[in-house]
Amino acid sequence: MAESMNDVKHRIASTKQTRQITTAMEMVSTAKLNQIQKHSVSYEAYVSQVKAVVMHLAQSHLLDQLNSSSNANSKQSNSAKKVAYLVITSDRGMVGSYNSNVIRGTNRFIEKHTPNSNDYMVLAVGKNGAEFYKKRNVNVAYEYSGVSDIPTFSEIKTIVKTISSMFDNHVFDELYVCYSHFVNRMRSDFRAEKMLPMDSKAFENGQSGDVKPAKISAEYDVEPDASSVLNVIIPQYTESLVFGAILDAKTSEHASSSTAMSSASDNANDLISSLQLKYNRARQAAITTEITEIVGGQEALKH
Repeated sequence: MAESMNDVKHRIASTKQTRQITTAMEMVSTAKLNQIQKHSVSYEAYVSQVKAVVMHLAQSHLLDQLNSSSNANSKQSNSAKKVAYLVITSDRGMVGSYNSNVIRGTNRFIEKHTPNSNDYMVLAVGKNGAEFYKKRNVNVAYEYSGVSDIPTFSEIKTIVKTISSMFDNHVFDELYVCYSHFVNRMRSDFRAEKMLPMDSKAFENGQSGDVKPAKISAEYDVEPDASSVLNVIIPQYTESLVFGAILDAKTSEHASSSTAMSSASDNANDLISSLQLKYNRARQAAITTEITEIVGGQEALKH
């Protein structure tokens, strides 16, 4: 059944209203993206220094004491090795393929490293990831929602404290952070990085983000002792990794939202043009029909 002119006119009006909403949301997401990028630039300098210090500790063999202690505790627990995946997604929708890309990348990574569902658990930051895995009966051992659009270091400490406590209590033995890494406004890449326990070999091979491996010719002289130094440095390093990943993920989320809303506005423009053309054709046809009827009536009166 063909649409009436009033139906088409109504669709044009409603599509214009939708375009106003998507355009406004695009502007908001772009503003948030610009704001969080400023925070990211200043934070990168800090996290780079923390990574460099930990890399030096690894190459000077101070981390070997920490790893040997962790291995000893794991053996005493006599429990099977458990792997945890910290999955960072958004709390809301309308962010394009952001959430689906993170979940898809995480699932592929899990299938490759821990195909047995009894050997892993999920720690979810963001409602979308938590809901996805709970619906599929995956063990979601921890979930956190409500991360600010521009995350602060203080709110991330709550997440880190809980994760560190779970690790210390042998709830899991390994932790990977899975998130979307911001490349530019049009592109984001999935990342899965090992966070706990610290892998000295990874540091020695330079597998620590953008920090290049340094050559250490001698070991550190530590005061008061290695344990005291590690107790200060390791929590800072863990906090910096989690905060950096969430900050990076939020940047990617705002970029994806801005792009999605821009595409929605473009689609609305295309639909409005199509409906306007349809309306004009229907109006022209109606006018032509009316003129034809008038002329036909005049001809009938002549006879």
